[in-house]
Amino acid sequence: MPDVSANPLLSLIRERGLIDDLQLEEVSQEIARSGKPTIQVILDYGFLDLDSILQIMADHLGTSVVELSDSEMTPEVIATIPPESARMYQCVPVGLYGGTVQVALVDPLNPSVVDELGFTVKNPMQLVVADPTAILKAIDKHYPANVGLGYADMLKELGGEADLAAELSDVDPLAHRIDEIANDAPIVKFVNLILMQAVQDRASDIHFEPFEDEFKIRYRVDGALYEMTPPPKHLAMPITSRIKIMANLNISERRLPQDGRISLNIGGRQVDLRVSTLPTAFGESVVLRILDRAAMSLELSSLGLPKGILDPITELINQPNGIFVVTGPTGSGKTTTLYSCLREINVPDSKLLTVEDPVEFDIDGIMQVPVNESLGMTFAKALRAFLRQDPDIIMLGEMRDLETSQIAIQASLTGHLVLSTLHTNDASGAVTRLVDMGVEPFLISSTLLGVLAQRLVRTICKNCRTSFEPTENQLSLLNLSPHELGDRAFYYGRGCGTCNDTGYRGRKGIFELLVISDPIRNLINERAPTLVVRQKAIEQGMVTIRSDGMRGIFDGVITVEEVVKYT
Repeated sequence: MPDVSANPLLSLIRERGLIDDLQLEEVSQEIARSGKPTIQVILDYGFLDLDSILQIMADHLGTSVVELSDSEMTPEVIATIPPESARMYQCVPVGLYGGTVQVALVDPLNPSVVDELGFTVKNPMQLVVADPTAILKAIDKHYPANVGLGYADMLKELGGEADLAAELSDVDPLAHRIDEIANDAPIVKFVNLILMQAVQDRASDIHFEPFEDEFKIRYRVDGALYEMTPPPKHLAMPITSRIKIMANLNISERRLPQDGRISLNIGGRQVDLRVSTLPTAFGESVVLRILDRAAMSLELSSLGLPKGILDPITELINQPNGIFVVTGPTGSGKTTTLYSCLREINVPDSKLLTVEDPVEFDIDGIMQVPVNESLGMTFAKALRAFLRQDPDIIMLGEMRDLETSQIAIQASLTGHLVLSTLHTNDASGAVTRLVDMGVEPFLISSTLLGVLAQRLVRTICKNCRTSFEPTENQLSLLNLSPHELGDRAFYYGRGCGTCNDTGYRGRKGIFELLVISDPIRNLINERAPTLVVRQKAIEQGMVTIRSDGMRGIFDGVITVEEVVKYT
């Protein structure tokens, strides 16, 4: 019987015996594969009609199914839900009766959405059920994007909350009163707006940083940090506390770092936020890592790997045993590459296990284990337990010490494929790094299949891309002569509204793949220096990360500065 407990609608349908287990299995797999809403998948398969599905939800919630009517959605009714809340929680008010507002949600079975909405709607709420497609159309019609309080307007409103400021100046940080202030409607709306804005701007991280005289908020977009207008300093604690409440962290503990997760549906997209708090001299610094499933494709073919690298990688990860390593600095996309490799080889007849710090994306059909150092659950301990779980493929978040590396090697020698990461500058440096850790060269040469080194570089904005004649200095940085350049043009981004005047929009990977051939194995056994291994690999056809970057320059998608900076 398929496990549908994580999906409330499928659980209700199974309880009522409306579709059989085989059909439930089909629906579950399609939801996991396509990311489509549950209702849409059930309708696509024709297992139930829309009226039946809506009635099942209404019966469970003890409410009724309504038709959305423009005549009842008067301006007075529309005004009961703020525009940013309507878009974030995907809901519309459908009527106002004696002060109680009837609200229809796209996902009425999600209790956390209902609770969050309760903070931002001032009237008492009554849930009703309606056609999700009609709700989304009504949101677009009555709450068009960029209408309502923007970031600057919200700051003015918060700055003008004199009562809140006065209240906060008297608050004892250790008192329990702070959780009530953190749940005040203006704070809730402001935090929601920051999260929504970050997802719209394609940010990968949000930084909340308290200083002596101000409270900074910065977004990281395409690897670079951009500062927002800072909110009033007195809002630092309630904003931080609001985030900690959303992540189920202890808001009264401000002296120790904490980690948590927030799962949100923002504008119809499922977004996971990894939360990290750090005590500083002027309060808690909070960093949110945004894991936007809709914005990230975990298909190996969509990573932008050149064919000369994609084909050998596909061959390597389909080996029955051995170690495949992805290397690069923090934030170079190593985990995404490994997840894409796992997706490629995740078939029903293989058992896949991962140990990660922390688990970033949940992948269907793979057992994922988070590291918890405080409880003694280390990489090494998890790996030892894995070998008793009869796996075929193991992903190890990082080979960070001799003990972990030795167990990974042991696993590959006993017939398992191991995927892992290392922090080194290039592919050949991974070999030296393992030797430096204390791993015997003969063990490395007999287990290592290949090493992929990668970087993420910003791509030129297509909207304002402009060609230019490179200077001699730029050519010398790339070790190019004017003769080698020929008549090829270089490009840069002038800066426009599309790219926020940065000249860059989006990122792409540049790669080098070292396949461990017999000559390379001999060099590893001889403890040859990195440069010798690298030179031999180039002789055998390895395209270096710098050369791959040059390909991007000649294709007009990467600037000279980005390639020089990252290679």
